[in-house]
Amino acid sequence: MAKSVNKVILLGNVGKDPEFKALPSGQPVVNFSLATSDRYKDQQGNQQERTEWHNLVAYAKLAEIVRDYVKKGSKLYVEGRLTTRSWDDRETNKKVYRTEIVISDLSLLSGRGEEGGSASGGYSGGRSSGSYDQRSPASDDFAQSTQITDDDIPF
Repeated sequence: MAKSVNKVILLGNVGKDPEFKALPSGQPVVNFSLATSDRYKDQQGNQQERTEWHNLVAYAKLAEIVRDYVKKGSKLYVEGRLTTRSWDDRETNKKVYRTEIVISDLSLLSGRGEEGGSASGGYSGGRSSGSYDQRSPASDDFAQSTQITDDDIPF
């Protein structure tokens, strides 16, 4: 089979506070939306802006980080993969589809005191300072062995 790629990179603002839950297995999961904007000129030459809303989901340790540090208005850089879930609606018995981005890497870009922001950075072990890479076992071990508080963050 030929090689394929399923990778999403987004930079945007959180639309509302993340919803944190636990799966029946006990694994933490968080769902939230992220807004991205495109600017373009219409046929009359006027500047226009179009906002896209993306459904995001994070699991395990990354879900806990989102729960603790991400709020409505937070600016985030995320990497992940597209996935589509489907289920039968209980009321209409129709099949319902939802396309989501499963986050594998997250960077918190809002500084303390910014709109909806909390702490920026504080997680090393991802590809860049201020990021957390869920795929990296070394970064997970580091995160478990080190407790980071707001006082540890220099800004």
